[in-house]
Amino acid sequence: MGKETLDLLIEGGNAKPGPTTAPKLSQYKVNMGQLFNEINEKTKEYKGMNVPVKIVIDTSKSSYEIKVGVPPVSSLIKKELGLKKMGVEKKAEDKIKPATVEEKKPAEVIEKRDAKTPTKTPVEELAPKKEEKKERIIFGNLKMEQIVKITKMKRDSLLAKDFKKAVKEIVGAVVSMPLTIEGKPAKEILKEIDEGKYDSLLK
Repeated sequence: MGKETLDLLIEGGNAKPGPTTAPKLSQYKVNMGQLFNEINEKTKEYKGMNVPVKIVIDTSKSSYEIKVGVPPVSSLIKKELGLKKMGVEKKAEDKIKPATVEEKKPAEVIEKRDAKTPTKTPVEELAPKKEEKKERIIFGNLKMEQIVKITKMKRDSLLAKDFKKAVKEIVGAVVSMPLTIEGKPAKEILKEIDEGKYDSLLK
């Protein structure tokens, strides 16, 4: 017999045997209590986040090796900012409802007009105005120090060859999120990185 690998996605610091993992671990005579205590110890800094964990079992010795992955960038950012989510659900009442004659009676609106005065129908008078463009809601602001911290945590899984490019990968991920970095849009920060503004921090 050789080695078996189990890939799990667990909540940091709160891993428990599940209906799929328990039978396999029992089959290879692995000490489940000890195993999950070790996993929880290794992942406690990721509390509240989903963490990828790989368990490599030596089936001949009933021994194992635990390899802890790093949560997604979005999860690390939410943890840094103390956010549970970064979005709002649209409510039905937010939509503009077209006005009708029945809904808004003309009794208070129709005035006596001179025959020569051009008149508007109640529908024209009460038609809703064009919806104004809504401003983008920003849910939080990251400091460059936090971006550097997240980059270091994700470094092994990033494609960038040097650290500066790795930081740009993380900043690039923020572009599509309702967040700012140093109070500015992420795209602006990418330009500033290229201009060398944060070189002393990224060494």
